[in-house]
Amino acid sequence: MEEPINDPGQTPKPNDTSPNHKIEELDAEALLDKQIKRRRFIAFGSFIVLQAAAFGGWKWLANSPEEVKTVTAGAKAPLRRALNQTELFCRRLFSGNHLVKTYPKEMVPKNLRSNSYVGMPDNFNPANWKMQVVKSPTETLTLTIDDIKALPKTELIYDFKCVEGWDQIQHWAGVKFSDFVAHYKLDKQAAMEYVGFATEDKQYYVGIDMPSALHPQTLLAYEVNDGPIPIQNGAPLRLIIPVKYGIKNLKRIATISFSNQRPPDYWAEQGYDYYSGL
Repeated sequence: MEEPINDPGQTPKPNDTSPNHKIEELDAEALLDKQIKRRRFIAFGSFIVLQAAAFGGWKWLANSPEEVKTVTAGAKAPLRRALNQTELFCRRLFSGNHLVKTYPKEMVPKNLRSNSYVGMPDNFNPANWKMQVVKSPTETLTLTIDDIKALPKTELIYDFKCVEGWDQIQHWAGVKFSDFVAHYKLDKQAAMEYVGFATEDKQYYVGIDMPSALHPQTLLAYEVNDGPIPIQNGAPLRLIIPVKYGIKNLKRIATISFSNQRPPDYWAEQGYDYYSGL
């Protein structure tokens, strides 16, 4: 009888029952178990280190001195420095060509959300409203709501974002701030670094960097949902600036001023970010 011829390319099957093979399996299992334990140790150790670092950072920040009160106040000094550096970074990236996303009218809810009534006393009559535009220390322009409505009207439907965390798609209409500047020949004022807005009682006020104010979607709004703005939402005229959080969207504008220095800002004095950009 002929012996079977082995295929030279065929690897002989190992003897699964051999003592050496069992030892190799045990060694492989032990090595794998060791590697798993090592990885768990590293992961757990990293977690502890990160937690300790986070707690240490929080404790350091909590014990840090508060910023020296200027146009901003209420924040820890290291936090304010970080916010200011973030502002510089964001302003380098800012472009008027980057438009905020807009939405169709069908997505606008019927009930407009309102929030915060600082600077909006109850004894207010919209019929008596006038707005002061401070062009210089010696020149002030006084305007009525009819003056504003005589300018080209622009509509905007966008997602209004509050610093508290909520948002709502809203439909506003009014005059572009850039059109307002052009119509009233405020080019010299618009060449400055900032524009300030304030309510009639001066209890609420915001400072806006000029590039954001001149963004093509920034409005001096007098309508919402195809009708006049309700009293609680800032009638007769309010600021709508989609590139900022809601705290910068001042209601019931009474004064507009221009400056090369940061104008006072209500929430920045309470520890919030001055820039408050999106």
